[in-house]
Amino acid sequence: MSGSRHFRCLHIMKQRKIPGSLAKKCRLPLLFVVIVLVSIQSFGQKSANWKLERMPAGLEMDFALSALPAHLRDAATVYLLDPDKGYYIARQGTNGFSTFVNRTDWEWAEFVQDSYAAIGYDAEGAKTYLPVFFAVAEMRASGKYSPSQIRDTILKRVKDGTYKAPSRTGVSYMLCPLLRTHVDSTSGIVNMVMPHYMFYAPGVDNTDIGGVWDAHSPYAINSGANLDKEHSIFNYIILPAGDTEKARILEENKDLLRRLAEYQSCLRIEPDAASHQH
Repeated sequence: MSGSRHFRCLHIMKQRKIPGSLAKKCRLPLLFVVIVLVSIQSFGQKSANWKLERMPAGLEMDFALSALPAHLRDAATVYLLDPDKGYYIARQGTNGFSTFVNRTDWEWAEFVQDSYAAIGYDAEGAKTYLPVFFAVAEMRASGKYSPSQIRDTILKRVKDGTYKAPSRTGVSYMLCPLLRTHVDSTSGIVNMVMPHYMFYAPGVDNTDIGGVWDAHSPYAINSGANLDKEHSIFNYIILPAGDTEKARILEENKDLLRRLAEYQSCLRIEPDAASHQH
């Protein structure tokens, strides 16, 4: 080993507080090992908080199914999250509808532990959108990606055509009695009691439909500044459930809400829940 290379190796080992007896025997292979160790530590600091807690399977399944209308639940496919691997089929369905609990919002480029959103899709949505959610979960579970790397990977796949818009109009159901997720850049993670329907609307934004965010009117949502209109394949038109339907959903899911609150205090809502709560 040359003198300069040997000096660099000794310097790195001194910084990492490796015993002098090893430092004196420093050689190129050992330099490689040290650099790998340094890289691993740097990566660990970059991806802190990546590991999610596993929900109790029964609770996660019931929460996921609550996203769908009652008549679609019995024959729907249910996916559960293994925090070490990603989503897996816990129950194979027969009616083309699928449901799961989303735990990572890739658009916000951050890892949080307390995001819970039950989402159901028809067959077209399951074919088009589920692979995106599942890829995000797998990348996070691997521990090899930072939040921004996951976001950038999804954006690249959208722009290169790996992920495409739905080929037909369809619907995603979010009729769950509670969801905890991002609302905007100022509110952070909030609890929302707003059962709703989402219709696939690639390329459509709120200016196109004149929507109003008042928990009653149709409103278009998108991926924020991440994607321009040409690539906005994740746009939806949201239609909130009416007051009567919302009241029925809350009444029918009293036990589920109790179980969610017992599982995580952040999932507790007040009996007279408003449209959203922090």
